[in-house]
Amino acid sequence: MWYEILPAFGLMTVCMILPGIVTTHIHKFTNGGKEKRIARNPWQWYLMERDKRVSGTEQYFNSKGLENIK
Repeated sequence: MWYEILPAFGLMTVCMILPGIVTTHIHKFTNGGKEKRIARNPWQWYLMERDKRVSGTEQYFNSKGLENIK
């Protein structure tokens, strides 16, 4: 009957959704609890490079604020 496909459909759905969720959590863990930043154009890349310089730690996600500007 038609309901025999439900377990396979559920398994395939979980297998398609799980990698996206796991990847998001891995990025948050490796970036100090912040979401991954994506530079889609040169201006965003410039801002990420500026954050690296300002933070003093060479990590764009570890920016502290105005107290680090010299």
